[in-house]
Amino acid sequence: MSYRGSNGYDHGTPPLTGVLLTNLGTPEAPTAKALRPYLKQFLSDPRVVEVPRLIWWLILNGIILNTRPRRSAEAYSEVWTDRGSPLLYHLLDQVAGVQERLQHSVGPHVMVRGAMRYGNPSIPSVLQDLFSAGVQRLVVLPLYPQYAGPTTGSTFDEVASDFMRRRWLPDFRFIANYCDDPGYINAIATSIREHWQQHGRADKLVFSYHGSPQRYLVNGDPYHCQCHKTTRLVAEALDLAPDDYLSTFQSRFGREEWLKPYTDETLKALPEAGVKSLQIICPRSSADGLEPFDDLGMENRDYFLEAGGSRYEYIPCLNAGDLHLDTLAALVTRELTGWEQPAYDASETRSQALKLGADQ
Repeated sequence: MSYRGSNGYDHGTPPLTGVLLTNLGTPEAPTAKALRPYLKQFLSDPRVVEVPRLIWWLILNGIILNTRPRRSAEAYSEVWTDRGSPLLYHLLDQVAGVQERLQHSVGPHVMVRGAMRYGNPSIPSVLQDLFSAGVQRLVVLPLYPQYAGPTTGSTFDEVASDFMRRRWLPDFRFIANYCDDPGYINAIATSIREHWQQHGRADKLVFSYHGSPQRYLVNGDPYHCQCHKTTRLVAEALDLAPDDYLSTFQSRFGREEWLKPYTDETLKALPEAGVKSLQIICPRSSADGLEPFDDLGMENRDYFLEAGGSRYEYIPCLNAGDLHLDTLAALVTRELTGWEQPAYDASETRSQALKLGADQ
């Protein structure tokens, strides 16, 4: 009889505190073959698409998965690098940066890992690695500053689903949003100032957030309000006048009404209103991936220039910048308050297991 549980947990392993950083996800490769299972997992999530399941199953499997993988693969091939998917390597860099900071500020008993809600590394596989290593306390930080059901809520669902299959559960804390965190606001504002120092200011600063159906807001999702709060706080930090900036929402699909104003329609109209130069930033995204590059770096740029604009600049996401890593580490450290001591003495647990017949 072994004292190692069926889920890989060893009663004699020294206790650790785990930190799980999560992001949306990425396919294994920029190919239609790799995109199909990734898109199927993503678009099958009822948090992402709130449509009656039978109707959506027919649309997804009969139409979308037969047409979209090829188009998405072409877009991914534009952003793929020698390190693979940008969203994945940025996550790995963020994990390394937060791990380094927490080791210095908290101690060596903290283990930081990264996972993707869709694709790999999956949340269940990384949770298993953490628990097998001896993690007894867990902080989960989804890298979405503004809470939304299809992103943050879905991440919680996946963690909870994994927990439902486990006999033993850790002490657990979940960071639902940090849309108004002073460190995050300062990091966004600083990235804008640094861009201004290099390129000068434009006629308008656009804060573009990922879109969401208007229906989600009506049903109680706070995402819209938190986006506008982030914009307001960054504008205050930069001492912007009301006419200097605006918030918009990008990446809609389907026929129903989404949060407005739409980024594409706004950018098409700005030149006629006298805005000839603009700078655009995506505070929703913690890392540059397909969406900021494809939507903001290319498609919407073309809309603005074709409508008569003369200067369009995309301000990159925070990625693994020092201020961003400092912010993420500070968010986790705040959640670790009261967890300075291990949950229990592993040596005593091992001793009790041995008395009950466990192997040496």
